[in-house]
Amino acid sequence: MILAGDIGGTHARLAFFQSQNGNLTPVAEGVFPSRDHSGLDEIVGQFVAKQSLRPDVACFGVAGPVRNGKVETSNLPWTVEASRLAGELHLPSALLINDLEANAWGIASLGDQDQIALNRVKGMPVGNQAVISAGTGLGEAGLFWNGNGYEIFASEGGHCDFAPRTELEIELLRYLVARFGHVSFERIVSGPGLVNVYNFLRDTHRGEEPQWLTDELAQGDQAATISRAAVAGKSVLAEHALDLWISIYGAEAGNLALKLMATGGVFLGGGIAPKIVSKLSGLLFMQAFVSKGRLQPLLESIPVKVITNDKIALFGAARYAVAKGTPPR
Repeated sequence: MILAGDIGGTHARLAFFQSQNGNLTPVAEGVFPSRDHSGLDEIVGQFVAKQSLRPDVACFGVAGPVRNGKVETSNLPWTVEASRLAGELHLPSALLINDLEANAWGIASLGDQDQIALNRVKGMPVGNQAVISAGTGLGEAGLFWNGNGYEIFASEGGHCDFAPRTELEIELLRYLVARFGHVSFERIVSGPGLVNVYNFLRDTHRGEEPQWLTDELAQGDQAATISRAAVAGKSVLAEHALDLWISIYGAEAGNLALKLMATGGVFLGGGIAPKIVSKLSGLLFMQAFVSKGRLQPLLESIPVKVITNDKIALFGAARYAVAKGTPPR
């Protein structure tokens, strides 16, 4: 029995899997609000007790840099330690990997129904691949093609310096520098980042905020509120914010494709992309993705897809457990 986890800043998703003949079958699943708990070991203890199942091996994909079996989460006040999780589960050891690394391990589990293409390319491209996911933060990971298969690795590329391309984006950078000091792509290409972009446009008088939107923003998830208003065409200011956000997302996805020479494809994960596919499928994202000067023809040859299966990281963590952990009984 495999216990797998996808641990993000908003939700912690856990699942038990059975592995048979290379196939993974979910047995039980649970979703927990991350911020309602003091740590991952507390969530794991509750989930396992409720299911009355005992894992033979466990792997958790956690948002943040994993070093020496430990991770200080980027968007939660947690320190997650493999040794503590192993103790909670009465296992000799537990596996910790970056959440985007878990996403990358899950790519092989995707079917055609789990992805939406944002472009059309000729042939069947092979080579390195990249995963970039905007959610509570901005995660990035790579899949190195060794000629026979993929070797997967994590990165913290979402925390690299934001690189503005236009006068408007230069003003956005100045606005965010005044607030945060260091401005990474994650400060923009994430749920909280969409709020930052919206606030910048509003505060610099590039649109009017209607009263109904002011009221909704005060009541709930601001990023979701802005996104819904933009997709529905209910607020010009929200649409402007989402369009700018999408363009910057496309630019950073293109940056990652170049850095990893991801000729085998770029995958957009995270919780935001599936909700705004209608917008991502427009011109803005792909225009920004391919606009790399002399390297534009290379970018135009790379397939770009949105992952619509929200369980990809769970499957990825389970696949990693099978590959790297103690063989399940």
